[in-house]
Amino acid sequence: MIKVKLFDQEHEKDLEVAMNRFLEKVEEQKLVDIKYNIAAMQEEDEEQIYCFSAMVIYRA
Repeated sequence: MIKVKLFDQEHEKDLEVAMNRFLEKVEEQKLVDIKYNIAAMQEEDEEQIYCFSAMVIYRA
């Protein structure tokens, strides 16, 4: 069975930590793919907001 695990963090280091914790539990041969995305947005008179996200596709 193919499964996915989604991650979404405001800081890239938080995403890295969360993904590494999850990947420690997944056997390497069961890993299918990892998709990564960055989104940035800025509201009027606000600081820029980043969203770092990833999807891990693996066999269960």
